[in-house]
Amino acid sequence: MNVEISQPDLGDAPVGCGPIRPESEAPSTSLRHRVFESVRSAGQISRIDLAKQLKVSPASITALVGELLDLGLLQEGSDATRSTSRGRPPVALSVQPDAGYVVGIKLARAQHTALLVDAAGQPLAQASLACTPQRRSIEQILNETGQVLDALLEEAGLARADIACIGLGMPGMIDHASGQMVWSPLLTEADKPLRALAEDAFGVPVAVDNDANLVTLAELWFGKGRAMADFAVVTIEQGVGMGLVINHRLYRGARSLGMELGHTKVQMDGALCQCGQRGCLEAYIADYALVREASTALDPSNSDATAPDVMLQQLYEQAKAGNEAARVIFRRAGRFLALGLANLVNLFDPPLIILSGERMQYDYLYADEVLREMHTLTLNRDAAPQKVETHAWGDLMWAHGAAALALSEIADAMAEGRG
Repeated sequence: MNVEISQPDLGDAPVGCGPIRPESEAPSTSLRHRVFESVRSAGQISRIDLAKQLKVSPASITALVGELLDLGLLQEGSDATRSTSRGRPPVALSVQPDAGYVVGIKLARAQHTALLVDAAGQPLAQASLACTPQRRSIEQILNETGQVLDALLEEAGLARADIACIGLGMPGMIDHASGQMVWSPLLTEADKPLRALAEDAFGVPVAVDNDANLVTLAELWFGKGRAMADFAVVTIEQGVGMGLVINHRLYRGARSLGMELGHTKVQMDGALCQCGQRGCLEAYIADYALVREASTALDPSNSDATAPDVMLQQLYEQAKAGNEAARVIFRRAGRFLALGLANLVNLFDPPLIILSGERMQYDYLYADEVLREMHTLTLNRDAAPQKVETHAWGDLMWAHGAAALALSEIADAMAEGRG
């Protein structure tokens, strides 16, 4: 196994992080909490603008900001958004970056990715660990997680004790509330207390979730979903996942096991899914489904010895080169995806569906004819087609989502001075 460490490329990262929502839709938390989260989402904001946004008196804001400054959670600086030619320069509030550090880790089949983020949501360092793409025990997966975690912290000059929370995600069915790993295609075991085992292993508070929820949180905290009240994310990689945001909040279901679009049935007694059941949507469009079909389109003498990722790339190249068998495989997968998306529209009618994951490099899966078929399969065919966007995020974006999971876990404690 090889660990790679690098500094994250901030690029044109947006100012601030976290959901941007009107005060009328703010959660029922203390005003001090809302002040802290409003400053974090804005990146920097003046007291007067904060008072207007939260619809409270400037005097109340001054008192609460004073408390947060005393706690070391906020800082003051010059307001870059305003200029003046006379008098004192305008002052803006922002989150104190070193008020707390969190780590987001995405566990995957062949590579784990970790990201260190400060209290303001700014990435500081990243690390990845290449590993053997096979199922392993939960003890092995936690050992690998510890390796990438320690490499990340060494690069940043921090210790585990400096971390307020670790957000940990993997594919499969994860009960976020209880911390239970119900099932994962990465593991040889099922029904394990993932959060408790991770906290024992690392000595740091841990929050766990499935990887589709991670990329949804990444969109909600760092992406185009920040100012959207409702949207859905569908991910296509080793499996098919879904995340749903309702009223600026991630919806998980009663036992944190909802939104399993990939395991909705599209064919009774159909293809075998990696979950053990038959006819699941992902058994027709996920990586392993395309690899299964690829052996019929490619040279069968080489298919057994070809790595799955290489076989998928060869299948795509063959389709682009005009191989009809390869094109049929992608068209069939696209039709099943259209069916799954139509079911999503008929159930939730989200204003935006974001398609994400590594397979978004294969444009056959989201071609115009796929989206047209999705629309024809929905009930409201006379309305404008559902808005669909494609975001081909890499593993780092999933790690951003894991970091957002950790930040959301400690938000209450930080804002109330308990962190």
